[in-house]
Amino acid sequence: MAPETIVLLSTREIAKMRQAGCLAAELLDYLEPMVKHGVSTQQLNDEAESWTQKHGAKSAPLGYNDFPRSICTSVNEVVCHGIPNPKQILKDGDIINIDVTPIVDGYHGDTSRTFLVGTPSPLAKKLVEVTFECMMRGIAEVKPGARIGDIGAAIQEYAEAHGFSVVRDFVGHGVNRIFHTAPQIPHYGTRGKGKRLRPGMVFTIEPMINEGTWEVEVMPDKWTALTKDRKLSAQFEHTVAVTPDGVEILTLLEAEAQIKSA
Repeated sequence: MAPETIVLLSTREIAKMRQAGCLAAELLDYLEPMVKHGVSTQQLNDEAESWTQKHGAKSAPLGYNDFPRSICTSVNEVVCHGIPNPKQILKDGDIINIDVTPIVDGYHGDTSRTFLVGTPSPLAKKLVEVTFECMMRGIAEVKPGARIGDIGAAIQEYAEAHGFSVVRDFVGHGVNRIFHTAPQIPHYGTRGKGKRLRPGMVFTIEPMINEGTWEVEVMPDKWTALTKDRKLSAQFEHTVAVTPDGVEILTLLEAEAQIKSA
């Protein structure tokens, strides 16, 4: 369970989070060209681990509560926490979420993207596009005085308007020197409900949007979560900070962050 106390980060600490977040974004950019037919999820993991070490960082997932790999690779009906495997080979039409969290100077940069392998079905492409927009609409709700429920409501409204559902078993979370901490950020909810947002709060927004039912099943490995109906699931994740006048996305490339702040 995440600690109940919400820690407000200082300007210096948020700068450290921004540094870790930028490295996480760079890692996903590095992996993107490798996401293609014939590549195993284990190859993606090994490349990510090697790249992370070369950049003087550490992979937070590796060994976290006995998780056996450096990244999560969730393909098609896998909602989250997919374990890279040399026998799992990507094929044309797949979708895959890659979730990375390098640790830089003790701070976690937590982000994920869903990538398309080759030419996906129109439905798969729509699901991925809607999921990205869900994340961005959730982020747009973040500002001092807003409620956590505002984030979930914006995500749920958009997903359900397109005929999809929002996973409820897994939520966003506070992150800093601790990988998972308070507050919890559900991706569904009611406007005006939940804790008020305050400057210095840092957390992830990471909606998992399903083609069919929102219900999931966790496999015997105690990590891999699948859609109960085995239909597709997509996810995007950013780490954000509540600022005095709004929100900052911390898991962007440096050039992207400069554009956002211009």
